[in-house]
Amino acid sequence: MTTAGDLPGRYLVQATNARRLSPTSTVHPTGLTPPFAMTHSLRFSATARRPLVGAFRATLAGLFAVFAVAASAQVSTANGLESLEAFVKNTKSGRAVFTQVVTSPAREGQTARTKTSSGSFEFLRPNRFKFVYKKPFEQSIVSDGQTLWLHDVDLNQVTARKLTQVLSGTPAAVIAAAADIKALQADFTLVPQPDRNGLEWVQATPKTKDGQVQNITVGFRNTGKGSELAVLEILDSFGQRSVMTFSQFEVNPALGAAGFQFKPPAGADVIRQ
Repeated sequence: MTTAGDLPGRYLVQATNARRLSPTSTVHPTGLTPPFAMTHSLRFSATARRPLVGAFRATLAGLFAVFAVAASAQVSTANGLESLEAFVKNTKSGRAVFTQVVTSPAREGQTARTKTSSGSFEFLRPNRFKFVYKKPFEQSIVSDGQTLWLHDVDLNQVTARKLTQVLSGTPAAVIAAAADIKALQADFTLVPQPDRNGLEWVQATPKTKDGQVQNITVGFRNTGKGSELAVLEILDSFGQRSVMTFSQFEVNPALGAAGFQFKPPAGADVIRQ
C-alpha cells in the first residue's frame, strides 16, 4: 500500500493526502490545512504496498538563484509577472503533457534522491482542471469546479473534497484555476524573477503560512503569440523540490465542462471529506 507521502500530485492542491488506505486503516482528523492535499492525517498498516513517487510527502509544489541568460545580459522587455498576467487573461483553456521530477533533500552521507512521473494536464478556467498521472502509477486529480477528486487506480479508491477547502495557495490555483491576476494576488505575493533558460519567471509565495508549500515558481515561454506555460517548480516546507516540465502545450483548445466531470468507478472505495 502507498502512503500519502508517496503521491506524485500531492502539492498541486490541498487535496491529496490521498487516503490511500487499506481496509484496516484508521483515519484521524487533525485539522491540518496542506496545499493540494486532503487535510487529514492517516495511520496506515506497517507494510507499504509499493514505493511511490515521494514528490509530495508533506503536502498536493530554498529559493532558486536565477540569472538572466540573454547574450546581451539585458532583461527582456516582458517579465514573468507580465507573462503570468497575460497567461491568466488570455489562456482560458489548455492541454499539455508533463514530466515531473521530485528531488528529496540529501541525508547526511547520502546523495539527493530523485523520482520521476509523467502524465497529461488539462484546464478550463475558472476552477476546472485535470492531472492524469500515467507513469509509474496511475492516479487522477480532477476538479469539476465544485469538488476535487483524487482517484488511485491501483487501489480503486476515490477521495472527494469541496474545492473551496483545498485550492487556496496551491500550484493549481496559480496555473489553472484563477479567473484573473487580482484573484491570485489575494492569495499570493507575486514577484518577477530574472530570465533563465530562455523563459520568463515569476515566483508566487502563499500569503497563508499554514500550508506546506513554501513557494511556487512558474516559467513561461514567449511564443510571439502569447505566454505559454513551460515549467512549474514547487518547493515544500521540508525542502523537497518538484519540477513539472510541460510540452505539446495547446492554447485555448475546445474543452467543455463535461470533460471535467468525474464519476467514481464501480466498486471503488469513496471517501468524502
